[in-house]
Amino acid sequence: MTRRIDIALAGLGNVGRGFLKILETKEARLATQYGLALRVVAVADSSGLAVAADGFDPRGLRLHKEAGQRVADLPTFCPGMGLGDFLAQPDSCQMLLEASPVQLTDGEPGLGYVRSALTAGVSCVLANKGPLVLAFHELHRLAAANGAGLAFSATVCGALPVVNIGRRDLIAADVSLLRGILNSTSNFVLDEMVGGRSYGEALAEAQRRGIAEADPSLDVEGWDTANKLTILANSFLGVEVTLADVAVEGITAITAEELAAQRAQGNVIKLVAEARPTENGYRLSVAPLPLPADDFLAGCGGWEMGVEIHSDLYGRMFYKIWEREPLPTAAAMLRDVVGLVENHPAFTGNER
Repeated sequence: MTRRIDIALAGLGNVGRGFLKILETKEARLATQYGLALRVVAVADSSGLAVAADGFDPRGLRLHKEAGQRVADLPTFCPGMGLGDFLAQPDSCQMLLEASPVQLTDGEPGLGYVRSALTAGVSCVLANKGPLVLAFHELHRLAAANGAGLAFSATVCGALPVVNIGRRDLIAADVSLLRGILNSTSNFVLDEMVGGRSYGEALAEAQRRGIAEADPSLDVEGWDTANKLTILANSFLGVEVTLADVAVEGITAITAEELAAQRAQGNVIKLVAEARPTENGYRLSVAPLPLPADDFLAGCGGWEMGVEIHSDLYGRMFYKIWEREPLPTAAAMLRDVVGLVENHPAFTGNER
């Protein structure tokens, strides 16, 4: 039997369109291997909300956006109605996929969407880091109170399952070091500068390929990395922290001369996120650091991201991914959707 899951999709940028493409190409695989039919019944972008009770055609919707059209141009556009209103309706859908642009002032509209969904008992899968950075523990309490699932592995390192590894696989561990290259854009820019490109040329190429955030300052000033470190710390380091607890320095002041000087000494400059234990928790930092050429993170080049975790029970663990397009992040959202359907009581009917 095939089980239908009705989905609301917030955000139709690179990641949202990537998810639609996955639905186009993997419909049969999802049905035969996982017994799932994923149906997008509501979509929202900055122009508003459209609802299709029988589901949108993923390919048609993707092509609509790729042609420069808005949700407001769809025939099922709902003027005067927001996604939050839709989610508050009984039996609106079973899951919200939040892929709106990151916004750290108040997290809107994504944070409001997630609050509305969880309050209504609608499970949430996030690629948007903003709601978690601003309200991580509030959203988890809201999910628990209303029996909804909440998954967000796509928010950190795209398809690299760092969040899942920390929460699922480091049972009872005390983490003595977490360090990583969590932003492929800044990593690409630094590598391109070493290769002779100017900072501006390298950043423009990252934007052309759709990897840089909508606001590239989040990447190059270190805030995207800090967002991810905040999420990791709250997820499995046993602390409650906010973005204000992270010391942040980006790569905008790094010059080609500095890169060359460090290279002459056998070092490579990388934007490194670190969590190191203190008496009261962890010291969290993001900064460009010179690393010996044989360091694991020094070997993460171009579009690669990597994470190193040391713990008392599981030794030293090293993970790396090469990701130069948004599709793997969209795939991480699919991974979370299937994970919730297969394991969360909201879908299995089993009490924890």
